[in-house]
Amino acid sequence: MKRKQAAAGTTQRPLMIAITGASGSGKTTLCRELARALDGLHFSLDHYYRDLSHLPVEQRAASNFDDPAMLETDLLTEHLASISRGEAIKRPIYDFNTHSRVHGQTETIGPRAVILVEGLFAYSYAEIRPYFHFSIFVDAPDSLCFDRRLRRDVEERGRTPESVRQQYENTVRPCGLAFVRPLADLMDLVIDGSDALDYKVEAVVAALARRRLIWAAKEENQAQR
Repeated sequence: MKRKQAAAGTTQRPLMIAITGASGSGKTTLCRELARALDGLHFSLDHYYRDLSHLPVEQRAASNFDDPAMLETDLLTEHLASISRGEAIKRPIYDFNTHSRVHGQTETIGPRAVILVEGLFAYSYAEIRPYFHFSIFVDAPDSLCFDRRLRRDVEERGRTPESVRQQYENTVRPCGLAFVRPLADLMDLVIDGSDALDYKVEAVVAALARRRLIWAAKEENQAQR
């Protein structure tokens, strides 16, 4: 069963999948692997954090990045609407080291048959939910989430272990409990983030196949080549 076309004479709308879960749950790793398996695009919401370059560096670092209000939802909604129509966008580039966007630079994202929208708030905003055909929540114990977050922030973002621990206790975990974990009840599929990666990918692919979504996406991929 193929998905309906957007309109006569236009290309088929892409299959759009939301992937969310607590920080450190493993959603980014799963998304990247699914993008390879489905020949899709990993669309990270990290690029849509608000530009804080107008603030002093100390104030930027003290901001609560685990609050859904920190994303520029108007731009995100506009871009997802364009992508859902098969149109290219110019996505901002965000620098986590400076908590600001790289001014004068964007990344052109072209149409793809499968778009995997991943981030803490991938299913938090009512205005973007209608664009998704399927949604996935990656769940994991707090201890595992913290260990993964600690390793990432120290190795990739130059943070000190103490600063990571303080942020996790003050904002990451409380906001995760308030804004992210309740989304699990709304999702099409809940995945255990502590499972092996290949098992998680197989579970998602099987769920998409049951919905007859993955076959339509593969047919569209082949048609575009």
